[in-house]
Amino acid sequence: MMDATKYAPGYYPVPAGYDSWVKKDHIEQAPAWCSVDLRDGNQALIVPMSLEEKLEFFQMLVKIGFKEIEVGFPAASETEYEFLRTLIEKNMIPDDVTVQVLTQCRDHIIRRTFEAVKGAPRAVIHFYNSTSVAQREQVFHKSKEEIKKIATDGAKLVKQLSQEYEGNFLFEYSPESFTGTEVDYAVEVCNAVLDIMQPTPDRPMIINLPVTVEMSMPHVYANQIEYCDKHLKYRDSVIISTHPHNDRGTGVACAELAVLAGAQRVECCLFGNGERTGNVDAVTLAMNMYSHGVDPKLDFSNMPEICATYERVTRMHIYERTPYAGQLVFAAFSGSHQDAIAKGMAYRKEHGEHRWTCPYIPIDPHDIGRTYDADVIRINSQSGKGGIGFVLEQNYGYNLPPKMREDLGYKVKNVSDHSHKELSAAEVLRIFEENFLNKEKPLSVVEAHFAQVNGITATVALDLNGQRKVVTSVGNGRLDAVANAIQSATGMDFHLEVYSEHSLDEGSTSRAASYVGLSWGDGSMTWGAGTDTDIIVAGIKALVSAINSK
Repeated sequence: MMDATKYAPGYYPVPAGYDSWVKKDHIEQAPAWCSVDLRDGNQALIVPMSLEEKLEFFQMLVKIGFKEIEVGFPAASETEYEFLRTLIEKNMIPDDVTVQVLTQCRDHIIRRTFEAVKGAPRAVIHFYNSTSVAQREQVFHKSKEEIKKIATDGAKLVKQLSQEYEGNFLFEYSPESFTGTEVDYAVEVCNAVLDIMQPTPDRPMIINLPVTVEMSMPHVYANQIEYCDKHLKYRDSVIISTHPHNDRGTGVACAELAVLAGAQRVECCLFGNGERTGNVDAVTLAMNMYSHGVDPKLDFSNMPEICATYERVTRMHIYERTPYAGQLVFAAFSGSHQDAIAKGMAYRKEHGEHRWTCPYIPIDPHDIGRTYDADVIRINSQSGKGGIGFVLEQNYGYNLPPKMREDLGYKVKNVSDHSHKELSAAEVLRIFEENFLNKEKPLSVVEAHFAQVNGITATVALDLNGQRKVVTSVGNGRLDAVANAIQSATGMDFHLEVYSEHSLDEGSTSRAASYVGLSWGDGSMTWGAGTDTDIIVAGIKALVSAINSK
């Protein structure tokens, strides 16, 4: 049995009155983004990326549109150091991109960090120390004043070395384990650092308030951010940054509510990589904004390529249900969902809609390089007529009458149910062709000739089980006359209930597709389809196919 008495809330709520952010219902402008994939993400990998892999990942981040990229902890290992030096010495950092390096507030680590970043066109020196109650008591055995002194001593050295080393430096400070720190004390430490660094509006400093460990519901964190927003000094010269982890599974919510509460910047990783349960997912955050009509300033238009590169160099797997990026996030297997999606797609096409309002799918899969046929409508034993019909139309152009779609749906579901697998579009086509299309046994129409006498007179040559007959009959139209001729010759009792047709291809040699539904004397209904470059022949083939389906 689990014992809940071991646990209690370990966070520190702010006083009442720091919740004006709740009046906002969505983010209206993208924050500044900082990718920490190459530091926080890389240190969480079972096998950290090699130098070549980190270079490839860096270039991908630049292509996506990240303007700030934390490239590592250069004092931590030779690979980290070499990676940063390679970026600088080979001029691989674009003019509009700022690299960021991380260092603890420890003298020799800060000095090593400046050695690594020397010559960078523009770099953020990110220094930190832990301020939480648990870390003060259990790890450092220091008082509040002693912990604050670690921060201020680090700030003094960072400022001193920034004047001694070549480079264009900006600064960031993080009270690590912020969520387990008394918020007024965290502000006290940050303000002490700011007093030393003396930021200005044209040289602002980043104050990063990390969710090092998620300890509360997201609204508690948002209130803490608003409190800091109101109490940090040099506010017009400070960029409030957030760095959520996902221990409670609400990292995205923490980041979104923090932005509503005054955060201007988000540190994040692609697909939520990072220590333990990961950092907040940059893709989900950006695409959530995109789905509200806000340009996130990050380009995920080729999501399949980004996913493939990420999985190859990190050796991590993107879960199939990961928002926006997972293989199954747009997939609809349910019949009712498929039907609504198919109708929504048709409505969008008929009305020339620009805004995306399709049921069940929050964004257009095409926007991120996904396809309707492979990603949206998926066929298995749970699928319905709408989805199956959509797959057939989307991939092969066949637009079946609604009741015929239903009949095909039962046949497709039966195959999937018995084979216990998902069916591809090609397999759906095969089932359609085998059961409905251009069926010539046991009955076939060898030839038919028409004359306009007392309506339409048809002279039809039939082949039934190898026996040939020639019959003449009259009807309201060509297909009706052929149907009457067949009934006269065979004694069959059916009624032409449904007929529809459409062009299957484009151009002078395009094929027509026809569909016929027959109701029989015993109350049953059969369906057939026919294709031919001659619309009359296509209709006759559909009629014969429906008869042969009896």
